[in-house]
Amino acid sequence: MKAAADLFARLDDPTGPDAKIAALLGYFQTAPDGDKLWTVALLSGRTPKRIVTANQLRAWAIACAGLKDWLFEDSYRVVGDLSETIALVLPPPSRHENHSLTHWIKTIKRLSRMDEETRKSAILNIWDGMPAAERFWFIKLLTGGLRAGTSESLLIRALAQLTGQDEPAITYRLNGTWSPDTTTWHNLIEASDPQLALSHPYPFQPSQQVENIADLGNPAEWQATHAWGGARCQFILRGGSHALWSQDGALITDQVPELAPLRDFLPDGTVIEGALRAFAGDAPLGADAVHARITRKKITKAMRAETQLVLIANDLLEHDGSDLRQSTLDIRHKHLKNHLTSTPDQLPLRLSSAVEFASWSDLETQRQTARTAGADGLLLRHRDSPYLASKTMRWIWNAPPLTVDAVLIYAQAGPQSRANLFTEFTFAVWNGQTLTPFTRTSTGLTDADLAELSTWVRKNTQSKFGPVRQVTPTHVFEIAFDDIHASPRHKSGVALRFPRVLRWHKDKPVTEANTLDDLKDMRATYG
Repeated sequence: MKAAADLFARLDDPTGPDAKIAALLGYFQTAPDGDKLWTVALLSGRTPKRIVTANQLRAWAIACAGLKDWLFEDSYRVVGDLSETIALVLPPPSRHENHSLTHWIKTIKRLSRMDEETRKSAILNIWDGMPAAERFWFIKLLTGGLRAGTSESLLIRALAQLTGQDEPAITYRLNGTWSPDTTTWHNLIEASDPQLALSHPYPFQPSQQVENIADLGNPAEWQATHAWGGARCQFILRGGSHALWSQDGALITDQVPELAPLRDFLPDGTVIEGALRAFAGDAPLGADAVHARITRKKITKAMRAETQLVLIANDLLEHDGSDLRQSTLDIRHKHLKNHLTSTPDQLPLRLSSAVEFASWSDLETQRQTARTAGADGLLLRHRDSPYLASKTMRWIWNAPPLTVDAVLIYAQAGPQSRANLFTEFTFAVWNGQTLTPFTRTSTGLTDADLAELSTWVRKNTQSKFGPVRQVTPTHVFEIAFDDIHASPRHKSGVALRFPRVLRWHKDKPVTEANTLDDLKDMRATYG
């Protein structure tokens, strides 16, 4: 357990990704296979079920340590973590039992079958054989709350370096409903699997924002389609099985079961690149609905009924097992259209329809109305271009941003290099007669603006909350953003994508700022 506890502690430190990968590699190179397997399970979210409540552990620790309730609660407030508080207040251990991580997880499973008094006695005895650092992580395992400070993507990178496999292969291996009770380290990570190569995606073609549309040359040589919010992905059908990969390297096949029927209608050896869109019936939903689906570990029938996902096909990268990426866009699109004519209309696969235009000014008109169609903007590609990952031949022309006038109410100082300036600001809109905060940003203001605002903030601070200053509501700013969606986590009920300051309305009174109803109307229209 000591090696695992040391690893989790190193991962929990606010270090960079390289240090965390080094810690993972060092651990995997020396740990026994059983511990390596359980560590992969824990770091990928496969934690044991909780067998005791926080209140039970709190009561047992208070009694064991001989503390008053108020003293424990004061300690908890200072430490900030219940597991760490318990680990620290318990008496020093009378012995040290040096068992493996696998041993303790098997012990936890046995504890789950005991009655409460027997379980309590067993846990107190285990605590008496553990130093505080190991107790802390053992308590996290007891409560099902182990969350080491690393992402699954870093785990995948470390395992790829350890085994010499590429990251998609490791991602594929870790996908699914496996558990350490049903597999081994060798079978999960090392054994050959012919499906690995078949499931691999192609590198995605990079996108770039259009700065000046006229620089692209002759408009007749370009194809334009709507650029949809959601998740860019590749649907892969090879060897009778399908896989769905997001652009960020996540295997999301199980999160989008709607696409499984496509196996019966598309030819084997097909790879389609597209974007996922979410619908509630016939009504399109925002990008947040897509991400809410593809980031869930398990998809229920209720989730599928509430949000249906559809693949909007943009490109065909493989046709009948042949790599089409060197072919022109027009050729690839011809094959893609043929594929889609063979699939029933009720299947969740649609062709991204072309936006017709004769000149760049025509296309500018289409861009202005892209949000009305539910799109984020326009996707532009040269008709003769291949699909290459090393060159930018894919251009995004974003729709004009949404904007709202808001009042500055909070300011926070910048990082160490800019600690003499206030660089992060919270903005509010009117909700009746009160101002409701709805977004925060540090983007869009010039250095001159920041210097002027910082001087003003120091003179107009009403109160301080740690590094945050509440200021007199005086200044109105135009806030631009790319998307708005519902968010129960925010007091305003909405959240913005990429908020930034567009301009400072120095002469505008705060009474003319927008309202929360205005934001909700935007969400209903564009969210």
